[in-house]
Amino acid sequence: MGIAGGEEVLETLKVLVLTSFFGGGLGTLNGWLLSNCDFKFRKVLRICQLIPLAAPAYLITAVLQDLGSIFGYQVTGLWWGVLILSISTYPYVFILANESFNKFGVNQINASRGLGVGPWRSFFKIAFPMALPALITGISLMCMEVMNELGTFALLNIPSISTGIAENWIIDGNPKSAIGLSLVALFIIFTLIIFEKFSRRKSKRWSENPASRDSQGWELKKTRALLAITLSLFPPIFSFGIPCFWVLLNIDQIQKGLSIELLTLSFRTISLGFFTALITMLFSLMISLARRPNKSFLLGLITNLAGIGYAIPGTVLALSLISISSSKFNFIAICLLVWGYLVRFLTISKGSIDSSLERISPSLDEAALGLGEDWLGVIKRIHLPLLQGPIFVGSLLVFVDTIKELPITFILRPFDFDTLSVRIYQYAGDERMVEAILPAIFIMTLGLIASIILVPSLEKN
Repeated sequence: MGIAGGEEVLETLKVLVLTSFFGGGLGTLNGWLLSNCDFKFRKVLRICQLIPLAAPAYLITAVLQDLGSIFGYQVTGLWWGVLILSISTYPYVFILANESFNKFGVNQINASRGLGVGPWRSFFKIAFPMALPALITGISLMCMEVMNELGTFALLNIPSISTGIAENWIIDGNPKSAIGLSLVALFIIFTLIIFEKFSRRKSKRWSENPASRDSQGWELKKTRALLAITLSLFPPIFSFGIPCFWVLLNIDQIQKGLSIELLTLSFRTISLGFFTALITMLFSLMISLARRPNKSFLLGLITNLAGIGYAIPGTVLALSLISISSSKFNFIAICLLVWGYLVRFLTISKGSIDSSLERISPSLDEAALGLGEDWLGVIKRIHLPLLQGPIFVGSLLVFVDTIKELPITFILRPFDFDTLSVRIYQYAGDERMVEAILPAIFIMTLGLIASIILVPSLEKN
C-alpha cells in the first residue's frame, strides 16, 4: 500500500475512534434524557432524533462548505469530518440506547428514583452497564456507515480507505494498492461485525419482561431542562435545519437548477431506486420465506451471508464488481450497478420481512397445511397479506437509500449515467452548489419521509 495507504488507514481509524466517542456519547446521553427524564417538548424531541437520517453526510458537507464560502469560514479537515459523521450516524446509537433504557432495568431504576437517587447516579450505576451491549452494537453500526462514506472524506480532503480505493483504482490505475486497502477495510468491518454479534448475544442474557413505566422520569427544570432541550435539538438542527436554511438562502437561485437535464436525472434516479427496491424485496421474500419451513444449516448459512452486504463498504463492493463492469454495454453495467445495490441493501428489506415473520405464529402455517393447503398457498393466503406493511416499508427504505447512495453509484455507473447523488457531489467539488438546490430538496424530502416511517418503530421500541 505504501506510505499514502498507511496514512489513509491511520486517518480512517482516527475518524472511527473520534466518531464513536462523540456520536456514541451524544446518542447515549440523549437516549437517557429522552427516555428517563421529564421536560418540555420531550415527546416531540424524541421523534426528531430520527431526522439526521434524512440528509446524507456528503450533502451536509457540501451545504456547510457553500455556507462557509458565503460567511467566510473554511469547512475542511479531520474535525469537521468527525462532527458531520457523528451527527449523521448518531441515530444508530440513539435508537438502540432509547430502546435499552426503556426495556431493561426498569424496576431497578424505578426503585432508585423512589429512594431519591438522582438521574445521573442511576444512569452510571444501573442503566449504563445494562445498556452497554446495545450501545456497542449501535457504535458498531455507526462505524460501518463511516467506513462506507466517500463524499464527506473527499470533499473535506481527509485521506481515507474509501477515497484511497477509488483514487488508486480509477484515477491512478493502481489495482494492487486498491486491493490492499480493500483487505484492510474488510478486516476492520469483520472486526466490527464480531463486536456487534458478541454484544447482541450478551444483551440477550439480560432480556427480561420489561415492567411498564407507570411513573414519570426525573423532572428537569430551568437550566437543566434548557440544557436537555439544547442537546436534543442539536442533531436535527445541524443535520436538517442548516440545509433547510441554505435552501431558503438560495431560493432565488432555484431557477438555475431547472432544466431538461434535471428531469432526466430525476427520472433516472427514481427508476433506479424503484427497480432496486423491487428486485431487493423479491430476493428478500424468497430467502426469508424459504427459510421459514426449512431450518437446514446450508440455508441458514446462505441467509446469514445475505445479511453481511450492508456492512461491506460501497467502494469495496464496487471494486469486486468493477472488472465485470468494464463492459461497453450500458445495460450490463446498469445490471451490475443494481447488483451492487442488491448486495448492499438486501439486509434492510430482509430485516423488515424477518422481524414481521417472527410475529406470525407457526401454528397458522400448520393449520393451513393440515387443511390440505400447499406451501405456496400458505404464502399467498397467509404470509403475503400479513406482510403488506413490512414489504412497503422495507421497499421504501431501500428506494430512499438507493437514491442517497454515492460510493457504489459513483464508481460503477456507466459512462454519462449520473444520478442526483452523483451530481450533487460533482457540483460540490466544482463549487457550484447553487445548481444543486433542487436535487438536494428532492433527496432531503425522501429522506425525511423515510425517517417519519421509522417513527412507529421508535414509539413501539
